[in-house]
Amino acid sequence: MQKICQQAERQLDILMERYPALLPVRGEIEKAYGLIKESYDQGGKILIAGNGGSCADSQHIVGELMKGFCKKRPVPEDFARALLSADPERGGLIAGKLQGALPAMALTDHQALNTAFANDVDGDFCFAQQVYGYGDPGDVLLAISTSGNSKNLMYAAAVAKAKGMKLIVLTGKDGGLLAKTADCALIAPSQETYMIQELHLPIYHTLCLMLEETYFHE
Repeated sequence: MQKICQQAERQLDILMERYPALLPVRGEIEKAYGLIKESYDQGGKILIAGNGGSCADSQHIVGELMKGFCKKRPVPEDFARALLSADPERGGLIAGKLQGALPAMALTDHQALNTAFANDVDGDFCFAQQVYGYGDPGDVLLAISTSGNSKNLMYAAAVAKAKGMKLIVLTGKDGGLLAKTADCALIAPSQETYMIQELHLPIYHTLCLMLEETYFHE
């Protein structure tokens, strides 16, 4: 398991203090952090997908990873110099506006591709097609399903496994079929869909905070 830096571990402690119901999930959150960190350390990325409210969560997570969350994340000085070299007039402005990013993509966002694939082939395989096209060995697929049984995510999970990616599932109830195939299953301790979703948010917020603390220092 990847070692957690002190600042990242503090974020996990805060989560447990605020949401004691998540204490049984702490070990899996640490594991999820380690899998994502290992991917980032190797130049990888995270692909995220879900349906309905979990679709919105997928997009939310990308927003926290791809720009500053609680930190400003200035670009490295060598990249700022490269921008000045590339565009002496605007390079300084660009460098001042950009923020450090942790590569993440919501597979729910590509409406033209998804609707074309649904119309021409089969809508249940839209996520699987994107995992096949975008995924690389060592990347992570984060599949969000409150039941753990969403068939479009099951298809995407199978493609991720075949491509040598790691599978993290964010789910609830008994974890469903997805939890049985996952490298890491974050199972919110609830049976009701809306309560599961209410617990998903602090879990993924904390993961994003832990990663931000690891890679960006003010």
